[in-house]
Amino acid sequence: MDKLKNSIPPPIIILVSAALMWGISHVSINIEISSSIRMLSLLTLTLLGMFVCITGVVSFKLAKTTTNPLRPDAVSSLVVTGIYKYSRNPMYLGFAIFLLAWSVYLASILSIVGIVFFVYYMNQFQIMPEEAALTKVFGNEFEQYKSKVRRWL
Repeated sequence: MDKLKNSIPPPIIILVSAALMWGISHVSINIEISSSIRMLSLLTLTLLGMFVCITGVVSFKLAKTTTNPLRPDAVSSLVVTGIYKYSRNPMYLGFAIFLLAWSVYLASILSIVGIVFFVYYMNQFQIMPEEAALTKVFGNEFEQYKSKVRRWL
């Protein structure tokens, strides 16, 4: 399991989660939702997810630090402003919102399993190694930040 830690790019995990959700939606009972509501929900949640992700990336770029999730040890500054005042992981939160949009579009309650898988996987194999690296680099400053700002939202 240690090999999995911080080794698979998050977009791959999103695609696996989305495929899992799609598969589940084909074998479960779906909810009756009009196609216009499904499309409006898909559009709204996708735009929200994009906003959250892009805001996180822009904050990192402004701080001139790495956005590479596979190299958290290459971080050069601790970003605690902007959207990072509300979430320690806005990019991953944005990805989870994309998956929520997909779940609504699929109209399958059981497809939420894909979101649960994504959040669990990211916590265990991406975020925890990142936080260990940030603790090594920033020490008490990062620990104080962690005590004030939630991991997801």
